[in-house]
Amino acid sequence: MTPLLYVLVGVLLTAGFVVLRRRYAAFYGQKPSEYAGIDPVFDLQERLNGPMLCEGVIYGPLGRVSSTFAADFNISWNGAKGIMDEVFRYNDGSTQVRQWQIKVGAHGVFDLQASDVPGGGQGVMRGNAIQMRYPIKLPDSAGGHVLNCVDWMYLTPDGTVMNRSQFRKFGFKVAELIATIRPKGDV
Repeated sequence: MTPLLYVLVGVLLTAGFVVLRRRYAAFYGQKPSEYAGIDPVFDLQERLNGPMLCEGVIYGPLGRVSSTFAADFNISWNGAKGIMDEVFRYNDGSTQVRQWQIKVGAHGVFDLQASDVPGGGQGVMRGNAIQMRYPIKLPDSAGGHVLNCVDWMYLTPDGTVMNRSQFRKFGFKVAELIATIRPKGDV
């Protein structure tokens, strides 16, 4: 074998390993079914209801903190339909407002809609976790790109929700968010 062929085989094996790791072992490899039966059970309508406080950090593509935020959420339910109003306040003084429309269906599956979520998204509740997948359009001031988001929420024993989201463009991670969400009365 020629040295070039060895290099090519090495590159292909490395790429294959990266794809397999991402699909089965990394953040994207998680499946909602892995959390079935784990307590406390995360019921979206019960745990995300009323006024909530969200505090978090956004990491850029190099893993460094690019922004921090605090947000007020107000969530109301009418049967299986929910409205979640969000007002974000970022460390640079900017604000962002979003309203989610949520529709809970059978077997822990739900649909999501928001003005900056083209085509909407889907979510699944299992055990103590919720997974959501959706495209999100960045504001024009941030380039207006549409990113693919995988968003996980985990309910802790004390009732705090831990949120971890990854945002990707062309399969490459460009941002990650880590946040806590809890009822405002608990603050």
